[in-house]
Amino acid sequence: MRRGSVHALCGENGAGKSTLMKILYGMQKPDEGTITLDGHEVTLHTPGDAIARGIGMVHQHFMLADNLTVLENTVLGAEKLHGISGGARAKIREISDAYGLNIRPDVLVEDLGVADRQRVEILKVLYRGARTLILDEPTAVLVPQEVDALFDNLRELKSEGLTVIFISHKLGEVLSVADDITVIRRGTTVASVEPAATTPKQLAELMVGSELPSPETRDSTVTDQPMLEVDGLHLTATDSDGVVRTVLDGVGLTIHKGEVLGVAGVEGNGQAELVEAIMGTRAPDHGTVTLDGTDISRTTTRRRREGGIGYIPEDRHRHGLLLEAPLWENRILGHVTERPNSKGKLLDIPGARKDTARIVDAYDVRTPGIEVTAASLSGGNQQKLIVGREMSHHPKLLIAAHPTRGVDVGAQAQIWEQIREARREGLAVLLISADLDELIGLSDTLRVMYRGRLVADADPAVITPEELGSAMTGAASGHLTADGDTGTGRPASGGAAATGGDQE
Repeated sequence: MRRGSVHALCGENGAGKSTLMKILYGMQKPDEGTITLDGHEVTLHTPGDAIARGIGMVHQHFMLADNLTVLENTVLGAEKLHGISGGARAKIREISDAYGLNIRPDVLVEDLGVADRQRVEILKVLYRGARTLILDEPTAVLVPQEVDALFDNLRELKSEGLTVIFISHKLGEVLSVADDITVIRRGTTVASVEPAATTPKQLAELMVGSELPSPETRDSTVTDQPMLEVDGLHLTATDSDGVVRTVLDGVGLTIHKGEVLGVAGVEGNGQAELVEAIMGTRAPDHGTVTLDGTDISRTTTRRRREGGIGYIPEDRHRHGLLLEAPLWENRILGHVTERPNSKGKLLDIPGARKDTARIVDAYDVRTPGIEVTAASLSGGNQQKLIVGREMSHHPKLLIAAHPTRGVDVGAQAQIWEQIREARREGLAVLLISADLDELIGLSDTLRVMYRGRLVADADPAVITPEELGSAMTGAASGHLTADGDTGTGRPASGGAAATGGDQE
């Protein structure tokens, strides 16, 4: 890697990208080989060694303590740099302002959405004086405008002599921001290419030996039979400052059998709370949830699961897996009372093991066996296990929150096809994604969520990612047409925009 450049690292899930980065960050020791930094061979025994040599890493799965504030997380382990109070706060604000991170030092991390958590991780690295930044899937949670802002930041860092290692599965982004690209497959470097001389199609073929998949769905399978009806959902929450705020403001939607309804929105605008209200993990102040004609507003999460709700969670580590448990135990999660996991009131361990092996085979989960822990799998293979688990119970409704986040192009194609196939058989899908191409390609209906309200809808056949991204920031409401207007002949505007300010 050249000093003062953005060097992209590409490869499919399990190719070894994260393992290589853990070696460079001192988290894992190599069996052999050398690392040379600024002309000097170095041995990195711990992350402390890496940090001392100016290497910082933002992990795909964040390393933050939920019960501490942003300031406390930033200072943790670096107390001697700028103290733990006034000096640290001033430094955090200085870095936040310099790179447009919009960091609030005194907010509890557990109150932050995924995008804000990522910004805190980047702040932590810069706070420690890193000169080489490793960014693992940094754009997975960002809308196009935020990606552009991040890339502007990366170019600023580069112009100041910093080196950025950029890991991503979004090949168009890799080609737009990288100065050099290294492709690895199954633990071996297979190519080093220049972005100017490479296309996304060629890069995909180098990575996985196949063409770039498309989420596009051409045939409509939407019926006139409602599967999920949400009416008048209202939810308030008290944040860490004791301020009561409205999280869901009269949300109503209907998803029919055979329909994929996509919800677009910058993270933190109520999407996660909407999912929690439908799943039953958070009780709304008022409003109703009806599944296939049955009011489930007051039923438990377990009953809702047994009633036919499948769930691919936004954060697979916090809500989808037991990382230290073997794969067959993870196969049981969320479906304890259902076959093949149980017989009557007893768990059916042999049945769960057998079905785990089937899922591993059918969904191409790369693993030595079903006895290994979920933590030992790459992020993409963890995701394939979760998708396999949820689809195996033939749900009536699938809630899919970022179903292809952090997975390679091959796994993306597989997950998209599973959703399309189930949709053809009458599955209703609530799709929440930061990948706007995925949202537009898979959805039959698109709604935009802003500050807890559904403020706009769009036709996936004509809307562009840029127009959708603009609506997500509150710049438009009503029905979005292809030219960015609201469908009324007037420039796109509305109540959402009038509230002003970005959603934190």
